Amino acid sequence: MKKISSLKSNFRFRAVYDGGRSAAGKYFVLFVLENSLKLNRLGITVTKKIGIAVVRNRARRIIKESFRLNEPVFVPGLDIVILARPAIVGANIHSVMPELLRLAKKLRVTQ
Repeated sequence: MKKISSLKSNFRFRAVYDGGRSAAGKYFVLFVLENSLKLNRLGITVTKKIGIAVVRNRARRIIKESFRLNEPVFVPGLDIVILARPAIVGANIHSVMPELLRLAKKLRVTQ
């Protein structure tokens, strides 16, 4: 299984929020900014509004797996931040994955 590169530092998240393009859906908001690398980096933000730690971690896992399964579809060289919305509580991967692809297509970051 291929490891997903991730965004970790606050200033990189800020750069994507401030300088990137965004598209909103039912389960999350997708932010995208081009980077100078040949790989995609993913950052996931799940606030305490979503619920307790167990619920937040499940939301993170669903988002991360949806991205991992569809990473070849994305154009390389992107910093991607996904901001979870409260509707993601109780959602499964089969409802989250189509939304990820729809928002990526809307932002024109798919191949």
